[in-house]
Amino acid sequence: MSTYLVTGCAGFIANEVASQLLEAGHRVVGIDNLNDYYDVRLKEHRLERLLEHPSGQFEMVRGDIESIDTLKAVFDSDAFDGVLNLAARAGVRYSMQNPHVYMTTNAMGSLNLLDQMQKHGVKKYVLASTSSLYAGQPMPFVETLPVNTPISPYAASKKSAEAMAFSYHHLYDIDVSVCRYFTVYGPAGRPDMCIFRFIKWIYEGTPIELFGDGEQSRDFTYVSDIAAGTIAALKPVGYEVVNLGGGGTPVSLNDVIAGLERRLNKKAEINYKEFHKADIKTTSADISKAKELIGWVPKIELDEGLDASVDWYLKNLPWSGQLELP
Repeated sequence: MSTYLVTGCAGFIANEVASQLLEAGHRVVGIDNLNDYYDVRLKEHRLERLLEHPSGQFEMVRGDIESIDTLKAVFDSDAFDGVLNLAARAGVRYSMQNPHVYMTTNAMGSLNLLDQMQKHGVKKYVLASTSSLYAGQPMPFVETLPVNTPISPYAASKKSAEAMAFSYHHLYDIDVSVCRYFTVYGPAGRPDMCIFRFIKWIYEGTPIELFGDGEQSRDFTYVSDIAAGTIAALKPVGYEVVNLGGGGTPVSLNDVIAGLERRLNKKAEINYKEFHKADIKTTSADISKAKELIGWVPKIELDEGLDASVDWYLKNLPWSGQLELP
């Protein structure tokens, strides 16, 4: 049994990562500050399955990776086989409203973790990063593309975290896997992301706010696949960046809306708004490196993933319908 530190464990992806690690027989220490960027009730809902896991091998630390003192206490009390850093301020548009917190959490928080790892001899670091870095690059996005022109504070903060991780790899021989995620969705998903919002709005008859004409497309990736890839990235690699994405044909938001209309048996009302300049028109991942390097391929097709997402929402009504959107 290995012991892993999973940051952001009440978050959408980190919660699934922690759950899969527990299922595999490992011990997990999770840290999360349960901030109110979106409805905390959803974070508490996710935490329940970790705290109630039959293995009893999950320990929760309520704290912030921005706090050096908090992290020192965590590292002093445990010997970790690896750190999976998924604690982050996410969302392109909100990063324009509050850019400072993106740098303090995503960049400084990552530095704080790396520094404690160096001081405590922890040698494996998995960093969650983002496909947003590829804005303006030719598709499909491959890891060797230069990503030196981020178009949002969110993307810039993640680029900073990647660069600092390389420094600590070079200086202290910390083994680093950077996982660039592509549009993650699934049950108990983030309510600031389109699929959760579309389900909620279509179900309750609220007009959908759609930025652009809806033909922008994404390489949607199901949360359990993303988590499995993140765990596979614990493999020793030196310093490598890997794309974790659906790897198929990007799907337009119009097609997603149509699929949700069928599942909910309701017609969406759409309010079209101007396309946001910080958004990317299309994302498409080249995932051949992930297959070759860490043996990962996604398994869940979009139809199956949308079924599960809608089922979760309906199963948890009326509570899920009362969750506040950021």
